[in-house]
Amino acid sequence: MADLDKVAGSLFMVVAPSGAGKSTLVNALLEREPGIRLSISYTTRAPRPKEEHGREYFFTDVPDFLARRAAGEFIESAEVHGNYYGTSRIKIAEQIAAGSDILLEIDWQGAQQVKKQFPGAVGIFILPPSIDALEDRLKKRGQDDAHVITRRILAAGGEIAHASEFEYVIINQEFATALSELCAIVKATRCRFTQQAARNASLFAQLGIHATLR
Repeated sequence: MADLDKVAGSLFMVVAPSGAGKSTLVNALLEREPGIRLSISYTTRAPRPKEEHGREYFFTDVPDFLARRAAGEFIESAEVHGNYYGTSRIKIAEQIAAGSDILLEIDWQGAQQVKKQFPGAVGIFILPPSIDALEDRLKKRGQDDAHVITRRILAAGGEIAHASEFEYVIINQEFATALSELCAIVKATRCRFTQQAARNASLFAQLGIHATLR
């Protein structure tokens, strides 16, 4: 089990049902906060238009994915809508130890797995203002067939039921407000005692500040 209380970086997990605006919010956050990096996951789903291998995802096939999972390479993995997703454990550990803030775009199942190994990870759940709004966004996105949209809407209820497991919940009704709230969470997390102590060890030592057991 990794301990985020002893490293300078922070690990963020952003979760939402399809169509809630998670990716749009995350992309805007990355533009505003250059100090945070998006973790790139492996997936067996086909690339969407304009997606590139190594940028949005590491695209692979099922046999390769299952072999990596069996070797213990992933910090979390899950099957979502018939496709596999997984995040490299080694890359995450190296980056946060070096002081980088890392963001994971994952589902609630993956978030549960990450929490077991990184208890200090910060969970953020993005909610739509309503199910009707969620369906409308999925249709306007134009990336899925009607039957896929129906399946995603049916799955959304079960996904939303896990919102209570997260430290923060953002209702994405007005984009600017939701983005401001997401940025505020990141900034506040960076000010936690443990992260500040790790990033400013020399200053804390000069001031005689020592971590206390919890």
